[in-house]
Amino acid sequence: MAMRDAVRAVAAPIGRGLDAANARHPWSHNDAFHSWILARLPARRGLAHDIGCGRGNLVATLAEHFEEVRGVDVDAPMREAARRRCVGLSNVIIDDTDLTALPEGADLVTMVAVLHHLDIDRALAAVSRTLRSGGRFLCVGLSRPVSVVDHAFDIASAVTNPLIGLVRHPRVALAGKGPAPCPTIEPQLSLDHIRDATRRHLPGAEVRRHLAFRHTIDWTRPRDRSAR
Repeated sequence: MAMRDAVRAVAAPIGRGLDAANARHPWSHNDAFHSWILARLPARRGLAHDIGCGRGNLVATLAEHFEEVRGVDVDAPMREAARRRCVGLSNVIIDDTDLTALPEGADLVTMVAVLHHLDIDRALAAVSRTLRSGGRFLCVGLSRPVSVVDHAFDIASAVTNPLIGLVRHPRVALAGKGPAPCPTIEPQLSLDHIRDATRRHLPGAEVRRHLAFRHTIDWTRPRDRSAR
């Protein structure tokens, strides 16, 4: 905690300047990782679950690749926005089904900036149960910085953030424009804690740090050799 407070104190003046730059050229950190997900889709593409689907941008994209896509969100305004986004997509369902109640046999489960809203052990156990043999879990998450390496990545993310924004959104944004933000909370678990939980429930999963204050989890459920 002392390290985190010290870093914040030193970075505060710089942070105010970066915030101003970010406001002029905003970009969605979460949507930016959709390409990471699309590059890792499983070969079998029957059913996909997007947990915490927000406004449904990823759901609409996955609908182009899967026979059926279910977007799940506990927030009613987000579900309504997702339904509007996916109007006309007959293979999309948007609802508030609990993760533990999702049907088994999914080929893909995605979470983007959602895992830190959930009980991690309960959520990862449910993911393991829901995926079919050979199914894939692709997660983009946030963690609480506690180590020197954590803070170094956060600083690098803060510094590069406005540069990425300038490239992705070169036109200066008008104040007050844009959709309402998705519900957010501060992450409480460190990346080491997340790695430990992932090893328990998803052995062999790859957990990697990224810029934009994000990490990813990539796991494929081992194939059942007895299955034909």
